[in-house]
Parts: sequence; C-alpha cells; structure tokens
Amino acid sequence: MSRSMKTRDSALRAPSPLFDRPAAPGGMFTSNQGFLRALGVAAVVLLAVLPFLDASRYTMSIATSALIYVMLCMGLNVVVGYAGLLDLGYIAFFAVGAYISGILTTVVGWPMWAALPATVLACILAGVIIGAPTLRLRSDYLAIVTLGFGEIIRITANNLDITGGPSGIHGIPTWQFGDWSFADGFTVLGIEFPQRVVFYYFVAIVVVLVGVIGAGRLAKGKLGRAWKAVRDDEDAAEAMGINTYVAKITAYIIGAVWAGVAGQLMATHLSAISPNSFQFLYSALILMAVVLGGMGSTPGVIIGALFVSLAPELLRDFAEWRFLIFGVLLVVAMLFRPSGLWPSTAILPWLKKHKPVPPPTAGFMAVPPATANEDLETVEGEGDR
Repeated sequence: MSRSMKTRDSALRAPSPLFDRPAAPGGMFTSNQGFLRALGVAAVVLLAVLPFLDASRYTMSIATSALIYVMLCMGLNVVVGYAGLLDLGYIAFFAVGAYISGILTTVVGWPMWAALPATVLACILAGVIIGAPTLRLRSDYLAIVTLGFGEIIRITANNLDITGGPSGIHGIPTWQFGDWSFADGFTVLGIEFPQRVVFYYFVAIVVVLVGVIGAGRLAKGKLGRAWKAVRDDEDAAEAMGINTYVAKITAYIIGAVWAGVAGQLMATHLSAISPNSFQFLYSALILMAVVLGGMGSTPGVIIGALFVSLAPELLRDFAEWRFLIFGVLLVVAMLFRPSGLWPSTAILPWLKKHKPVPPPTAGFMAVPPATANEDLETVEGEGDR
C-alpha cells in the first residue's frame, strides 16, 4: 500500500498545542470580569445598607421604583442589546404583567405569589402572539409594528370592564404567605423593618438574582452568541446555520417575561394601575436608558436605568425646569458618549496599559527537510491519482 493511500485512510486528528495557554487573569484590577464582580458585591452591600441609612417612605419608594426600572431595562436589553430588535412597544408586556396580576388578585382573589406563574404564562403567550407575525420584519418596519401593538394593549385596557376602564384597578394586595404579609413587616434583633423596607429588599433580591445574573448568563451561552450573531448580521448568521427566527422570538419571549414580572412588582408597589401608566413615553424612556447606558452591557444598562429613573427626582428642586435639564443632560451624555456610558466593549483604563504577553517560542521548531520532502511526495502522489 502506497504512502498516499495510508495518508488518505488514516483518521484525522487535531494537532496538539505547541504551548500551554496561560490562565486568564481574574483579579479585581487585572480583568474586566473580576472588577465587575467586585462592583456587583459592592452594589449588593449598598442595597443592604441603604435602609439603615435612610428608611423614610420617600427614599424607599424611589429606590424600589428605580430597581423595578433596572429589571425592566434588563429585559429590553435582551431584545435590543443582544438580539438587535428595535422594540418601541415594550411597555405592552409591562402592562400585561401588571393587569394580569391585578385582575387575579382583586377579581379572582388569588394571592400574589400564585398570580406570578399565571403572569409569566400570560407574558409568554403575549410574546408569541405579538412576536410570531412581526419578527419576520426588520429595522424600521419592526419598530413601527411593535409601537402599534403597544398602543393596542393600552387602548384595549382602557375600554374593557375587567381592567377597570380609564380608572384602572385599585386595591391590589401586597405579597402574602399564609398569615404573614409584607404589610406586617418583621423585627430582627430589635430592629423593625416596616412594609416599605421589606418590599424594597424583595425587589432588590429579584433584580439582582434574576435580572442581572440571569441576563449575564444568557449572554455568555450558546443562545446569547446566536443573538449577537443575529444582531451583527442576520443574513450571515442564517448562512452559518443559525435559525434566526427562533433566536429572535426566544429573545422576545424572555424580554416579555422580564417585563411582566417587573409589571407585577410595580402593581404591588403602587397598589393601583391605570392605562395612563403605560403610554408610549415610558417605552421611549426604557429604550433611552438602554441606549444611554450601552446596548448589550449589563453594568451600562443598570447605570442608564438608574439615571433615567433617579435624575428627575434629584432635579425636583428645579420645579418646571427639571425636565428641560434632564433632556439637556441626555443630549450631552449622548454627544460625548455615543456608544453609551459603559459600552459592552469597554476596557478599564488601567487594563489598557498592560501589554499582552507573547506565547513562549520554545515549542516552535522548524520542520526538518526530510519531513518536508515526504509531505511533498505525498501531495504529489495524491495529485497523480
């Protein structure tokens, strides 16, 4: 048997690496990931300490609303930042979650924890109904259609009796487990935690665990890579074997579930909802927070959500000028940071000074002449066949 036939029939094996790849740095000041983990721990500590610093009703209410905004923006970041789907009617899913939980708890009489699975299922169904016919569209056409669906949900809620019509739903109960509810609060080590503080902790836990960690894990997985491929070039992603329609509708459904849970939390927090709470302006504000912070960036979206939700309150002393100042700050931020306050490709300043370490050269050896001649003969033999 000739050498060329042996070469042809032999099993293909990947060549062994010439050198060992060094382990990726994971320290706080040596990698982006390590720094973000340390920053996340510091944020959790701040959330835990805030009620001890200021547990007034106003502070807890604003902090809870800001955390719900963070969760809402994390859901839209999956749709816009990861999958690249321009959604101008995202507030519709927020309304679905709020109204489903409100109806089940006030009309049917379910406890809030039992309404949560029903809210999730309703948001999945709404995502399929809205996304299935519309996600075959792209860019501006998709934005216009989603804007229309957002207005359809609001107008429908405004004209149905079960949703309370223009007056909405009032008296939405808080979370209750057996004989204890958030309205009772609790006391630990002589420290009393009233309802507003207890609900704040609950929202903080949901946002940190579900919103931030869940979205980050999804972005790094196989599905997240498919979303980013669709976002960068849908035609190229489809040519590489990615089912772009399934990837897009999956992102749409996950974003809808995020928004529905946030809507249920907001309904519980305010104890009343109405169609005026779900206007197009709020969809624009949420999208603005995602773009301002940095699309596809978890810390950037959190910063953008906090800016959009807290800036008007911090500027309340300026009375009627606060929204003008808020708009000017947005314009200035976008002029100087067009890719976002913390883009997904951001590199920490002190990491830019680190030069990459070249791989060791001991493993690289020139190919012996005899081996090179044998390989050449094998290629020639294959050509003669």
